[in-house]
Amino acid sequence: MSDRIFGLVILIVALGYIFSATLIQTSFLSDPVGSKTFPYIIGGCAIVAALVVMWKPETDPYWPPAITFVRLGLAVIVLVGYDYTLKPLGFIIPTTLASGLLSYQISPRRLPAVLTGVGLSVGLFAVFKFALGLGLYAFPKAWF
Repeated sequence: MSDRIFGLVILIVALGYIFSATLIQTSFLSDPVGSKTFPYIIGGCAIVAALVVMWKPETDPYWPPAITFVRLGLAVIVLVGYDYTLKPLGFIIPTTLASGLLSYQISPRRLPAVLTGVGLSVGLFAVFKFALGLGLYAFPKAWF
């Protein structure tokens, strides 16, 4: 029963996603898989996946322990906090904290989590800023 409920929720979300894609305004100079077509493809794939889950649910699904849901909730809180702190604090500080905390959740060892946070933030900043040319700030604008 839980798989069918999950499939129904995914189906509703996918239909809402496709509906929101219909509201996207495109210019006359858009490519074939442009700003409307790509969301349609993603929504269609989600609908197919939801229907498969609803049509053929697992007979005896395995539910993880409750602590897993607590960890998932913490990860969501970290990512939402990351979103809100990215603009005022620049890229490196929030990315270091978020990736370090998520890394610590995966493997609770302090030194590798800190190194992962620092390495990911500096490495991703270099890729996004210099290779892709995005207008990111490494640190808060007020520091400069």
